[in-house]
Amino acid sequence: MLMAHPAVLRNMVEQYDALRILHADHGSPGGRRRMDDIAFTLCVSTGTRDIDAALIVARHQLPGARPYDDSLVPA
Repeated sequence: MLMAHPAVLRNMVEQYDALRILHADHGSPGGRRRMDDIAFTLCVSTGTRDIDAALIVARHQLPGARPYDDSLVPA
């Protein structure tokens, strides 16, 4: 599987987090579309099918991620 460059992954994760904080999914059609586009790209880039899994995988692929840290996985 191809892996996205860490800088690209970090940027997408930061954009998605910012849009989520701003509740873009409940905002304008443009905001929802941008959030959906980033979610789709993260899923494709990480080989996952949902945004929660994509965020976990992306964060683990970033430099400085602790390989045995499962704190991002919900209990």
